[in-house]
Amino acid sequence: MQKLIDILNSTTDFFQKKGVPNPKLDAQYILAHGLKMKRMELYLNFDRPLSPSELDILRPMVARRTKREPLQHIVGNTSFRGHEIKCDARALIPRPETEMLVDMLKDRLSSNESVHLADIGTGTGAIAISLAKEIENAKVFASDISNDALELAKSNIEINGNPANLSFYQGNLLNALPETAFPLDGLIANLPYIPNKDKTSLQPEVCFDPELALFGGEDGLDLIRELLFQSKEKLKSGGIILLEIASGQEDILQAETKNYDHLEWIGAHKDYFENIRFVEFRVK
Repeated sequence: MQKLIDILNSTTDFFQKKGVPNPKLDAQYILAHGLKMKRMELYLNFDRPLSPSELDILRPMVARRTKREPLQHIVGNTSFRGHEIKCDARALIPRPETEMLVDMLKDRLSSNESVHLADIGTGTGAIAISLAKEIENAKVFASDISNDALELAKSNIEINGNPANLSFYQGNLLNALPETAFPLDGLIANLPYIPNKDKTSLQPEVCFDPELALFGGEDGLDLIRELLFQSKEKLKSGGIILLEIASGQEDILQAETKNYDHLEWIGAHKDYFENIRFVEFRVK
């Protein structure tokens, strides 16, 4: 029988030959998931022989990763701010840098006041769940146009204890929310922002995400513009809007602030990797 360390090394080499990013780390995650271990437990079991049935479990997962299917789809979940989030092809995989949006909004809210917050284009529900669980005095309203995404989000609510201060709605951006949601104190959105022309230049893993969650028109900003228009009279004076974007789009949005007479441009913000990733508006 082959030992765990042998399978780990051969899987790492195979991933490397196939151009899989982070081949060693991905091999560790797949083996840990398939063998129902924590990743660090692999190091305590290097000499353990693997049974034929265990190898049968691992082989199809390894094959999926060599086709560049995202690791999160293969293992079925990811962590977002420490909350377990189920992932599959119904919604965009939440990225670690998006976690910063939650911190940014929390920093701008008074800790003592009851607030209404919105997560627009919620996808897996990761942002909305984080807001609901981490801001005790918040009522969180989340929307998505995709029924498939909302079904995934609802399963993530169950995984995360069904927070009573969180509700989901299907429809077009802010128009999906009930009148009882308004006026909002804060709004977060990670909407599609990839220009249509970039479809052929994306990493293979990204192509497993639904197109509806990726592409935002000619310059990527169609839905963001629509959301900013819809936000008129939907937020309190002083209300915060935080949006995830692609680097370079901040200049366009700053220049277009004049099109929204209810908004004030606050600025652009960098992510963990020092790339411009977020923009901020405040309601006048």
